[in-house]
Amino acid sequence: MKNWYKKAVNEKPPYNLGGWSKNQSSITRRRNALNSRPKNWSLNKRRLSTGRALQALANVTKDGQTKKVAQRDAHYFFKLLK
Repeated sequence: MKNWYKKAVNEKPPYNLGGWSKNQSSITRRRNALNSRPKNWSLNKRRLSTGRALQALANVTKDGQTKKVAQRDAHYFFKLLK
């Protein structure tokens, strides 16, 4: 699965989550992930892209804690879009 995720992420930029780690505080994680998106995108497009990337991470990881934290962060960004 890891190879599939890497291939899917590399096909569409941006290529990472800006240093996102499950061990960081929620504010730091979310700021890093959002800042990894291009600055010339609208804020809503950056939030949507970040939420999708985090959800994709949650879907493919085998680590339970990473899955929970990534899902929480993804839902946070999706809620901001409403």
